[in-house]
Amino acid sequence: MIEEALSDARTKMGKAVDAAKEDFAAVRTGRANPSMFSGVLVSYYGTPTPLQQLASFQNPDARTLLITPFDKTSLNDIEKALRDSDLGANPANDGNVIRVVMPELTEERRKDYVRVVSGKAEDARVSVRNIRRTAKTSIEKAVKDGETGEDEGNRAEKELDAITKKHIEQIDDLLKRKEAELLEV
Repeated sequence: MIEEALSDARTKMGKAVDAAKEDFAAVRTGRANPSMFSGVLVSYYGTPTPLQQLASFQNPDARTLLITPFDKTSLNDIEKALRDSDLGANPANDGNVIRVVMPELTEERRKDYVRVVSGKAEDARVSVRNIRRTAKTSIEKAVKDGETGEDEGNRAEKELDAITKKHIEQIDDLLKRKEAELLEV
């Protein structure tokens, strides 16, 4: 029971760190990158569909991205979804492809991105702490129900704290690297 709770917590915390990595990748630095658009959902025949499933991406230069839809009828829907997103992108539709030129990053914009990334990191930390709380509750329940001894429960809680600390440090490390990347001119 206790090993199962610890294993489950390890897995879920790892997924929380992976989600933080993906969130950080979506925040742009100096280059236009297709991963920036991973969170954009396009209304495709009434169904919210990830942009990556509807189009291919080309990167002709550092600030420009060409988005070529697989289905030309979805061109206007993709353009609308890009305009409504919070990426600060200004898409231009020429009838065949959508050209997205990302604005120059000013110092103010970079600081805004750092704030966004810090918020995403805090969300990831909260997620890890919630996973810890759930696992701790199941360990305490196992001790209370007599399924395991108190010493074993205390050992498991210490191990859970170590696992939690390790994952929070990973998130903090990711945050430091992303902040340095964003503030680099």
